Amino acid sequence: MVRRPPRSVQCRPPGSAVWLAQLEGPLNEEAAVRLKLVQAPPLQSPLLSFSGNVTSQCGEDGIIHRLVQLMQPQAQYCVEFGAWDGVKFSNCFHLLTRQGWRGLMIEANPDKYAELVATYRAVPSVVTANRFVSFEGRDSLDGILTEVGAPATFGVLSIDIDGNDFYVWESLVQYRPEIVVIEFNPSIPNDVEFVQTRSFDVNQGCSLRALIGLGTAKGYELAVCTDWNAIFVTKEKFGLVGVQDNAIDRLYTPVQNGRIFQGYDGSIHVVGMDRLLWRNMSVSSANFQVLPPALQVFDDAQRHD
Repeated sequence: MVRRPPRSVQCRPPGSAVWLAQLEGPLNEEAAVRLKLVQAPPLQSPLLSFSGNVTSQCGEDGIIHRLVQLMQPQAQYCVEFGAWDGVKFSNCFHLLTRQGWRGLMIEANPDKYAELVATYRAVPSVVTANRFVSFEGRDSLDGILTEVGAPATFGVLSIDIDGNDFYVWESLVQYRPEIVVIEFNPSIPNDVEFVQTRSFDVNQGCSLRALIGLGTAKGYELAVCTDWNAIFVTKEKFGLVGVQDNAIDRLYTPVQNGRIFQGYDGSIHVVGMDRLLWRNMSVSSANFQVLPPALQVFDDAQRHD
C-alpha cells in the first residue's frame, strides 16, 4: 500500500503555473519535487471581448449576439437541449425572449420540462419538447427537427447533455445550423483526442480536439471557446467573424491542463490536475502511484557509498 505524503499538495492558486508536491520515496526524502507547468500563450479570439451573460454561464450570450451581427443567419431560429428550465445557463433564452427569434427547446427531465413550459408559455414563437434526444430514429435530432418543421438552415444550435454531445452533433445530417455551441470536457489537454463510449450510460464527454475534427468534417470552423463550450461557425461564413488564427492553442487553454509522467524509479508525477473538477476533491501524485515506495528504485543508479 502506498503511504500518504507527509503533507498535502499545495493547490495551484489562480494565475500560477508552478507549485510543489511532496512525495515519499527512497530518492525523495530530503526535498520536494518541483513541477512546473509552462503558461500557455494568451488567447487570441477577438470574440472573447464580447463575452457577456444574460442567462448563459461563461459569456456565451454576448459572443452569440456578436456572431449574429456579423453573420446575419439565414433564419432567426435556434435549438437548445438539454434546455433544463429554459433559463438557467441557457444560450438561447436571450434570442427567444429579447431578440424575437423562433426556436425549439428540448428537455428530457419531466420536472424540469414542466418549468420549461412555464418559462415559454407566453412566448408562442417557442416550441417545447419533452424528449430524450438519441442518435437515430424518431428521437434523433434530425427526427425531432423534422417533426416540428424546423428550417433546414437555421441560426444557432446549443448542445449540452454532459456526455454524448459529440455523437448527437455527428448524427445531425439533414439540418445545418450556422452557429453551433457545444460542450466539451475542459480537463482534457489540447493535444488529446478523446471521445467517450457511444452510450447514454456514460458521462465522460469529449475533448475539444475531437470536436474540431468533427466540425471540420461537417464543414465548420472553430471561432471561439469559453471555459467549456466550443463555438463553431460554418466554413463559408468563417471569414466574417474576424478570427485570423483558430489553431486550438490560440483559442483555448484547458481549465485543467493535466500531465502525467514517470520517473526512472517508477514513481508517477502529476502536474496541472490538482482536483477532480466534478467532485471537488484534491488530487496529488500520491494518488497515482503504482509501485509502493520500497520498489521505487532505479536499479542502474549510481549511489553514494
